[in-house]
Amino acid sequence: MDGKKITVALAGNPNSGKTCVFNAITGGREKVGNYPGVTVDLKEGFTSCDGADLRIVDLPGTYSLTAHSLDEVVARNFIIDETPDVVINVVDSSNFERNLYLSTQLLELGVPIIIALNMADVAKSRGLRINIPKLSKLLGVPIISTVASKGEGMDELLQTAVATANAHDAAIGKLRAPNYGTEIEQHVRELAEMAGRFDVLSARPRWYATKLLENDEKTIERLRTIVGDDSERLDELLGAGQKLRRHIKGLYGDEAEIILADRRYGYISGACTETIKQTVEARHSRSDQIDKIVTNRILGLPIFAAMMYLVFQVTFLLGNPIVDWLDLLINEQLIGFLSANWGGDGILRDLVIHGVIAGVGAVLVFLPLIVLLFLGVAFLEDTGYMARAAFIMDGVMHKFGLHGKSFIPMLIGFGCTVPGVMAARTLDNRRDRITTILVLPLMSCGARMPIYMLILAAFFPAKFHTPMLWSIYVIGIVLAIFCAKILRLTVLRGEAAPFVMELPPYRLPTIMGLLVHMGERSWSYIRKAGTIILAASVILWVITSYPKSSEIERDYEIRAAAVQVEYQNSPDALEAKLGEIKAETSSRELQYTVAGRVGHFIEPVLKPMGFDWRIGTALIGATAAKEIFVTQLGIVFSVDDPDSESRTLQEKLQANYSPLVGFCIMLYCLISMPCIATFAVTVREAGGWKWGFFLFGYLTALAWIVTTLVYQAGQFFV
Repeated sequence: MDGKKITVALAGNPNSGKTCVFNAITGGREKVGNYPGVTVDLKEGFTSCDGADLRIVDLPGTYSLTAHSLDEVVARNFIIDETPDVVINVVDSSNFERNLYLSTQLLELGVPIIIALNMADVAKSRGLRINIPKLSKLLGVPIISTVASKGEGMDELLQTAVATANAHDAAIGKLRAPNYGTEIEQHVRELAEMAGRFDVLSARPRWYATKLLENDEKTIERLRTIVGDDSERLDELLGAGQKLRRHIKGLYGDEAEIILADRRYGYISGACTETIKQTVEARHSRSDQIDKIVTNRILGLPIFAAMMYLVFQVTFLLGNPIVDWLDLLINEQLIGFLSANWGGDGILRDLVIHGVIAGVGAVLVFLPLIVLLFLGVAFLEDTGYMARAAFIMDGVMHKFGLHGKSFIPMLIGFGCTVPGVMAARTLDNRRDRITTILVLPLMSCGARMPIYMLILAAFFPAKFHTPMLWSIYVIGIVLAIFCAKILRLTVLRGEAAPFVMELPPYRLPTIMGLLVHMGERSWSYIRKAGTIILAASVILWVITSYPKSSEIERDYEIRAAAVQVEYQNSPDALEAKLGEIKAETSSRELQYTVAGRVGHFIEPVLKPMGFDWRIGTALIGATAAKEIFVTQLGIVFSVDDPDSESRTLQEKLQANYSPLVGFCIMLYCLISMPCIATFAVTVREAGGWKWGFFLFGYLTALAWIVTTLVYQAGQFFV
């Protein structure tokens, strides 16, 4: 823009030193005029720098751009209507947090911004030390330290303004607006997409989306004016905004405007925590006081571990009695009743009892534990603690090539890996995003819970359930961090991108919000049981039942006839011998089926881990969905031992395997290849089939290596 005029708008809070900056830049050469249609004065001054003529406009001092006052309306309308080439946001360094609220709204407007950290001398005298380079990277804007009263930093400020104006599009592309959390951010993007369909709104659709969620009347009036005749589409946009506002209020118990403001202050709090090394400010909010403890460098990690341990403990304490009741209802009452009263040995009978009910029932029996776990996680999320957990992990994860923001998709991955992978979109750096996606499956998703619960109930006393489950979750997190480090040193070299870790104020969750979050995840689990798992149960039953062997059937008839002759005078011995022959025949028939043959084919690879062909067939089924591992085991043991309907699956596992094998099953299912849905979303989000196959291959190899080492080492202690 050399030789051309550059318009620079000065925006800032009252008493931030904005006028002092204006006078220092213009040297008092100014003119005053009214903004069209209002009585508010705007001062203009002129200067030059690096061959460019600069028009400096001093906007009215304002704390926000929400347009509750005339000054706010003028300030934001000038930026929107006049589209200045650069906005210099003057921030009082000594009152850092309060001043940055306006900065967050300017970031959302999508205009080139420079932050002038004014009164740097006052901030220093008060003990504030701001890491300016880091703050600049976090916000995505140039930041210049100034002392306008002494003229310090003014030349650098003007030079930066010219350079930013010359790189207009690049400057906008670097901006890092606040992220409002998974749920609200989705609503913002939905409205932004609708707003972007209007040509007149396409320059800043996110801004209009947030204003609609805040029910900003001035913005709504403005939309009706500038959209023109396309009232039908506008009504659709406004209606969508109203619907989403009601949804947010139902979840959080407050208006969307309050929730958005909370999240902006959380963004600010995170930025300050990251960049202010020392502060002697007297004012601290209740959240700040709590954060002194829960984000403490020494206490933070133990508190997080204790929180998760408590969630697991409550889950088992309240859920186990219900699980036992469901187990009795499905495996003894329902299956026992159908087995006793459904006559004959028809295909339909076997399919319903040993396929559908044994398969789906083996997964549904753990629903109470899943619901309670999701409720606990939803409570921690809605209070704001999970954001602190991510912040706590930030220091650890930085050392391994990631940052705390990667932990947020990982936390979501505890519910389901698929939305966790999708949540990685919030990471701006592609290497960070792909690295996060590749380690996400190591988070124990809800689909693995039935496997863990089955193994724990089968092999370990109740007092060990909580510590065992807690240890599995911790192992997953530790492995994810180490894998991330290896990936960043090899296939994904590069530095982690900076970001702001949002620390929203603590809130008491609403009952509606907890129920909705818990209900959505639980319903997803039930829906999967009624669709994917049901279909898989039928398929798995077929491959564990067919083909049939006439030779095995004839052999059974011959042996049974011989035994009846031999033990005809001893009914008890006859019954026992026939049961033994039938069990042996069932095992031979199962091994003759498709599943049996595949299981035996891969058994040599499984043996070092302590697994046999039956576990192998279950692992194959788990590629569709992790829960199907339990389904497949239920079907295999039901087919293999058809006369034991009165015995639970846990009892059948106890009779065939050791606790060491049980733990190795948990470990392998934690680490191994992801489900098909995760594979598919990885291909889409990472941008290529190669990443999906890489994920599949390296996790399978890692699972085999780790499980083999644990099993072989464990052999020395059992």
